[in-house]
Amino acid sequence: MKLETVLAAVYLFLPAYFANASPVVLGGGEPLDGGRKWLDGKPFLGSHKTIKGTLLGVVVGAVVGVLQGNPVGGVFQSVGAVAGDIVASFFKRRWNLRPGEGMPLVDQLDFITFAVLLSYPVQRTSLEAMLVILVLTVPIHYAVNYVAWLLRLKEHPW
Repeated sequence: MKLETVLAAVYLFLPAYFANASPVVLGGGEPLDGGRKWLDGKPFLGSHKTIKGTLLGVVVGAVVGVLQGNPVGGVFQSVGAVAGDIVASFFKRRWNLRPGEGMPLVDQLDFITFAVLLSYPVQRTSLEAMLVILVLTVPIHYAVNYVAWLLRLKEHPW
């Protein structure tokens, strides 16, 4: 695989990466689920998914897309990334995992999988680029989260 292909895939999906990371830095405030419980009596999403973080995640990712000259793709990626993280949180609560508790591979792939799927119709990303970004996201996600943990932006290094 060519380095050019790898870099192009990472560049194309920067809106999703920024949408996923920005709530950690810019989020906080009222929980997105309003503190509501699901039918099982467990939190719907939990305290770590906030209104502010959700909105800012979409906005920041969309801005990155605009700066890249890909505004529509940036919006679709951002919405997909935030939605993927929210869906994963819903299932993590069902499986008795607390907010912030790790779930290998799900935590790394939820946001990018949804971003790829949601943006595909407007970007027509190649299969090669989709596979590259899915594979690369696992080590990239671990590395970025480790740095965020060192900077005390996250409670856990995952």
